[in-house]
Amino acid sequence: MSRTPIGLYLHVPFCKAKCPYCDFYSIRGKEEEKDAYTEQMKRLLYAAATRLNREADTVYFGGGTPSVLGANRIAGLLDAVRQNWGLSGAEITVEVNPGEYEPGFFETLRKAGVNRLSMGLQSADEEELRLLGRRHSIDQVRQAVREAQQAGFDNISLDLMLAVQQQTSESLQRSIAFCADCGVQHVSSYLLKIEQGTVYYDRRDDMILPDEDESAELYLLACRELEQAGFHQYEVSNFAVPGYESRHNLKYWNAEEYYGAGPSAHSFIDGRRYYYPGDLEAFLQEPRNICEGDGGSPEEYAMLQLRLCGGLQQKEYQSRFGSPFPEEYLKRARRYVERGLVVCDEENIRFTPKGFLVSNILIADILLG
Repeated sequence: MSRTPIGLYLHVPFCKAKCPYCDFYSIRGKEEEKDAYTEQMKRLLYAAATRLNREADTVYFGGGTPSVLGANRIAGLLDAVRQNWGLSGAEITVEVNPGEYEPGFFETLRKAGVNRLSMGLQSADEEELRLLGRRHSIDQVRQAVREAQQAGFDNISLDLMLAVQQQTSESLQRSIAFCADCGVQHVSSYLLKIEQGTVYYDRRDDMILPDEDESAELYLLACRELEQAGFHQYEVSNFAVPGYESRHNLKYWNAEEYYGAGPSAHSFIDGRRYYYPGDLEAFLQEPRNICEGDGGSPEEYAMLQLRLCGGLQQKEYQSRFGSPFPEEYLKRARRYVERGLVVCDEENIRFTPKGFLVSNILIADILLG
C-alpha cells in the first residue's frame, strides 16, 4: 500500500422521512433491510480493499440519515473498514439528525473511533425549520451537540441553509450566533436550491422565497457573520475554525481519489469515475459499480480548485500536470478584478465571496472562454 491514501464515502440510504427539498437517494427502510445493507457493505468494502490495495485516511458516512442505521451497525461497518483499509490517523465523520438517534449513540460512536460529526441544524428559527420540513427543534440540536461533546467529540459541524422561506437577515444572524454559542468547529452554509423530483419543486410556484438579490445579500451576510464568529471560509459553502476544515470534502475539491460504497455513491479511482445506481433492492442483490468515464482532467481540476478560497494555484497545477495553467485563464480572470469578483496574479486565481455567487458563470468564462 505505497500509494497516497484515499477517502471512503459510505452512503447510508435510510431516512425516517424525506425533507421536501432533498433530492438525495433515500428510503425509510425496514430493520431487516438495514441489516442486509450492513452485511452487503461489509462484503463490498472487503472486495474493494482487496482489489485496490489502498489505505484510507478519511471515512464519511453520508446519506440519507446515517444515524437511523444505529450506532452498533455503524460501529460494525467501521470495524470492517479498519480491518481492510488501515485508517491510520484517519478523519471519520458521521452525519446525524438531531432527535433521531438512540440513547448512548454518541458514546458508542466515539468508542468505535468516529472523531467528527456533521449535524443537520439548517436553521435556529423554529418557523423556518417547520417550513423546511425538519422534525427536530432548536433545543434538540443544542442537546445533541452537548451530548456529543460530553462523549468526547471536539470536531462537530452544523449545516445551515440560506435563502429559505421567511428567512431574514436577523433570523440568519441568530442562526449563526446559535452555531457559535454551541461551540462547534465547522459550519456548512448552503443556498437553498430547488431540485427536480422534490416536494419543493412541485410546490415552487406557491413558495415565497428570497429573490436573487436578497439571496445574494443573505450569502454575503453569512460570510461576514461567520468570519466574525471565528469560522473562516475555505470553500464556497464551508467555514471552519482554523485546523478543522473537512479533510474528506477537501479530497473532492482537490480532485484526490476516493471510493464510494452504497446505493448512489460515487468514486474517483485511477483517473476514472464510477457510481452505484440509487436502488437499494438492486444493491442488495448484485452491486454494480458503473463507470462514468474519465476524471481528473486539467479543466476539471481547475474548476474544482476555483471552489476553494485558495483558488487555482500555479505551483500546485504545475506539480500535478507538469506545465503552468494556460495564460488565457489569467487574461480572462483579470476582466473581473475591477468588479470585485476575482483576485489574481501570476501565481493564483481566486474568487471573492461576491465572485462565488456567480461562480458557475465565472468558471465557464475563465476556463472555456
